[in-house]
Amino acid sequence: MLDPNSRYVSRLTRDTVALILAGGRGSRLHELTDWRAKPALHYGGKFRIIDFPLSNCVNSGIRRVSVLTQYKAHSLIRHLIRGWGHFRKELGEFVEILPASQRYSPNWYQGTADAIYQNIDIIRAEMPKYVLVLSGDHVYQMDYGSMLAYHVESGADLTVSCIEVPLAEAAGAFGVMTVNENNRIIKFDEKPQNPTELADAPGMTLASMGNYIFNTDFLFEQLRKDSEIEDSEHDFGKNIIPSIIDDCGVHAYRFRDHGTNSPSYWRDVGTLDSFWEANMELVSPSPALNLYNEDWPIWTYQKHLPSAKFVFNDDDRRGYAVDSMVSGGCIISGGSVEQSLLFSNVRVHSYTDVHQSVVLPSCQIHRHAKVHKAIIDAGCIIPEGMVIGLDHEHDRARGFRVTKNGVVVVSQEMLGQPGGSRRD
Repeated sequence: MLDPNSRYVSRLTRDTVALILAGGRGSRLHELTDWRAKPALHYGGKFRIIDFPLSNCVNSGIRRVSVLTQYKAHSLIRHLIRGWGHFRKELGEFVEILPASQRYSPNWYQGTADAIYQNIDIIRAEMPKYVLVLSGDHVYQMDYGSMLAYHVESGADLTVSCIEVPLAEAAGAFGVMTVNENNRIIKFDEKPQNPTELADAPGMTLASMGNYIFNTDFLFEQLRKDSEIEDSEHDFGKNIIPSIIDDCGVHAYRFRDHGTNSPSYWRDVGTLDSFWEANMELVSPSPALNLYNEDWPIWTYQKHLPSAKFVFNDDDRRGYAVDSMVSGGCIISGGSVEQSLLFSNVRVHSYTDVHQSVVLPSCQIHRHAKVHKAIIDAGCIIPEGMVIGLDHEHDRARGFRVTKNGVVVVSQEMLGQPGGSRRD
């Protein structure tokens, strides 16, 4: 693994500006993104998804970062100001917010490439040699310094960060690369139904992670050309990359674990089932994503809260949690929590049973309630005696959403509780 403290890598990261695309709606997450952009969605007990690319930047030594926002960005912007507003511009570092502001056209951001193009003057003012374009809605831990070194050493104009995924998983879901023996991209398909199989990894294909490194002048040239094409969707995956792979140096960087050379952890939590599964992975004894790694911390903002509290130890009224993660401010008062993840300020009252569930911040689960294999959105108050997840027909009849894999989603609106009381 390249030493992130080496002079070579540190010089490259200092010459880089990172742009995090965080304007996506995340429509497949349904009620979870009715009131927030996907990058602002809670994850892992105390984090938000946007914290992962931001932490990766800081840990990689990239300290000039702009976050491009658009869809329902209030909670995202609030989180960025509270948690990431301490950087000092005069020291050559910043995390700044670039909302859609119609700088170059009367339109809001029309696609990933257009979002960058509309801020081209701001990027130019920083005079970077390299521009790192990142998706703001994926969960992973990655040293961008290693990717930068690969980009420069390969002589590429554009490097696309890729990960090996099973063919069935990639079909219709990810942009897929076909590469030659030097990892130069010779074909790019946007969400194909029959992805190209890797010659050196049967059953696998090379999927785009939505992360790109451009030489700055090359990026500006491609953005200008794309802006003049009327029928373009102004998207990197759909338009720019397919148009340049024949004539330009476009390489794939395989995101792998430097110790085992196997594909690294990366999750696109773009559906309710994948969001539930990714959170459930964290409560296992040895999860693939190590949030306890002191060498690669995930930074965030969180209110100063008291420690989690567990009370009552009677035979029929015992407050406990096993195989679970319980965040600050939670009180488990005579209820049981198993294989679940409780975010901040959750109250679990007596005689309740929470099992295989993701409970977002500031929820209350009242006495004798049962919550099984569910996602409970922020601020929900589960009434006394309510049963969720044990009878899906009954769940649907009450207006709850049941996913393909049997996860029940409950929001304040479904419970008849006003959305304005959401404590997000």
